[in-house]
Amino acid sequence: MIHFHTGTVVRAAEKPLLEAGQGEALMRRAAWGLAVGVVRELRSRGPVAGSTVAALVGIGNNGGDALWALAFLRRRGVDAVAVPTGDRVHEAGLDALRRAGGRVADRIPNDAVLLIDGVLGTGARGGWEPPTVPAGITVVACDLPSGMDADTGEVAGGVIPADLTVTFGALKTGLVVGAGAHAAGRVELVDIGLEPYLGEPDVSSLERDDALAVFAPPAWDDHKYRRGVLGVCAGSEQYPGAAVLVCSSALASGLGMVQYAGPQRAADLVLTAHPEVVAGSGVEGKAQAWVAGPGLGADDDARSRLAEVVDACVDGGLPLVLDASALGLATLDQLSRLRSAGCEVVLTPHQGELVKLVDRLVPDLADGFADLAKSDPVAAARRTAEALAVVVLLKGSTTVSAAPDGSALVQNEGGAELATAGTGDCLAGLVGSALARSKPGGPGATVEKAVAAAWLHGTAGSKAASDGPFGASSMASAVRRALPGR
Repeated sequence: MIHFHTGTVVRAAEKPLLEAGQGEALMRRAAWGLAVGVVRELRSRGPVAGSTVAALVGIGNNGGDALWALAFLRRRGVDAVAVPTGDRVHEAGLDALRRAGGRVADRIPNDAVLLIDGVLGTGARGGWEPPTVPAGITVVACDLPSGMDADTGEVAGGVIPADLTVTFGALKTGLVVGAGAHAAGRVELVDIGLEPYLGEPDVSSLERDDALAVFAPPAWDDHKYRRGVLGVCAGSEQYPGAAVLVCSSALASGLGMVQYAGPQRAADLVLTAHPEVVAGSGVEGKAQAWVAGPGLGADDDARSRLAEVVDACVDGGLPLVLDASALGLATLDQLSRLRSAGCEVVLTPHQGELVKLVDRLVPDLADGFADLAKSDPVAAARRTAEALAVVVLLKGSTTVSAAPDGSALVQNEGGAELATAGTGDCLAGLVGSALARSKPGGPGATVEKAVAAAWLHGTAGSKAASDGPFGASSMASAVRRALPGR
């Protein structure tokens, strides 16, 4: 698992070291790591010696890091050029650059092959207007892309997208969330000795083995019930295809059995695609978890079907995933009953659905919540999870899974290729599968199961996209075919 800390926490972790007089040592460690990252980039494109590297240098310590890195690079034969962006620069760093034979210019040289972004650091807030960067130049961000909020990933104004971000002391939350994750490019961490002072991480991300452990292959003595049985309440006469997508993705994840409860038209489509599904109109059966909502609609029949599933989960203490239509139908009373019965509940909204859900169910949070959901999705997911005492899997360019206790996991697998109709139905099936095939473990375990499903979904999306045009099939269909079980 990979752990991230806010910029605020990282600055606090630096404080005791700075107070102990270790400021210059910290800067030189950071700068050396930055220089090493730059050398690797240069080597991947040609010779290091003789290359021209420029740095946009701000007025603070971030600029100092960049100046020291230029000084180190100059000793490797690099033409090192500092381009100040303010009325002053870090004096010790500038002196080191000049002593190494580097130079200062008022613009980025035309022959520069790599640009270090060393303008703004973790304490910066608000937007800025970056200068024009030559096309084709490699950009390496010093600690974080300037203009990115290190706590939230918000980019309020301009930003120079980086090919590589060399970050210091700890991975920053802003580097893995939303616009910040997009702007950061690849991220490398330089250890400067902060770990003893960091405390608990703000958010974490699953690595491949973590996620696949949730979807582990069956043991030699497993049978279909031990591998998990998922009940699916999805699809309707108007939207029957959603049922197929939920069932397909659940089956493709290696689940033991899928039980479908829905109208005949949708059931016929499901059975045509997957005759192994057990289909019927009611919720009787051996389901160990349920998914409700995709394509369900918003009429009285949809409400009745959802109520039937809630009752079944309450009676059996079963996990329940509420997605799509169910997010607009579920009531506070139903959520309260599920919590009282010890049911694990996962809500899977995208940003717009989350705002509507909060307006309807948590009006005390509604003021300014839409702006919060856009600027700080981790905080928005956390507040909703706490208020409703459920796990919230917030879908978006970054997927955030938050528990009522504030613990959160984030994933960035997949990309804009997943922003098509039906892919959310596939994700709902995977979340349900994760809950059905593993033992209950409380909200913390549920957060991990939910985000493991997001990892698998995003990875399948990337694989489907890399396979090229999909012909007449949709991205959602391509995703389910790219899952490991198919």
